[in-house]
Parts: sequence; C-alpha cells; structure tokens
Amino acid sequence: MTFEGQYLSYAEYQELGGSAIGVMPFNILEFEARKQIDIRTQKRLINLDTIPSEVKLCAYHLIERIKSYNDSIESASNSNGSIASENTDGYSISYNQINATQINEIVKSKSIELDDIIMNDLYGLIVNNQHVIYNGVK
Repeated sequence: MTFEGQYLSYAEYQELGGSAIGVMPFNILEFEARKQIDIRTQKRLINLDTIPSEVKLCAYHLIERIKSYNDSIESASNSNGSIASENTDGYSISYNQINATQINEIVKSKSIELDDIIMNDLYGLIVNNQHVIYNGVK
C-alpha cells in the first residue's frame, strides 16, 4: 500500500526525533494527522508543491499525540479481563473492567488537544494568498 500526498515523510519524522515506530505504523498515523489538518484547514493544503515547515511540524506534533492517545485507549481496553485482585482466604478473584467513561474521556481529550495543536501550529499561516485557518468574520 502506498501513501501519497504526505505532509511529513518518515525520514523527516525521524529527523525531528519521532518515537521509535516502524514505517507502516507511521504511515497510518501520518494519514490520520493529515486528515485532521485537512478538516481544520478545509483542504487548503492538498496538492501543494512545497509543504511549509509549519505544516510539517504540525503533522509531527499530531502524530506524537495521536500515538499517545491510541496507546492510552489500547491500555485501557487491554485491562479488561485481567486480574485486578485475588484473595485466597475465601478464594475470590476480581477482574478489571473496561472503563467506558475513561475511554470516552480519552477520546474527548484527543479531539480537543488535536484541534489546539492545529490552531497553535497553523494560525497565521498563509498559503496561496489565503489563511489556511479561517476563523470567520470578526
């Protein structure tokens, strides 16, 4: 599978000090980060000949945060069915349960933080004589 139109290449990601992930996990994370950027910028960056450094840094920050959130959700989900405590006196075992509230909070936090990263990294950036982030008429 090929990934075209990336805002940040794997080599650039590594140069910026990206976490130790393989090429394919990076491609999937970069795709998700790119889609988040495209939604917020109303696709103003698609098919640019040269990707501005602000966009590359934004993609890097998004990839790192998305990976962190994905790891948190996976960790919360994997705790289901694992033994939380065991008592040998009366032989009772209690198991961890997936905390739906915890996962919902992670997802909500992810959305807010990704939006903040995009706003902070891309606010004021002008491409093709157009602000990439348009906040409406003041």
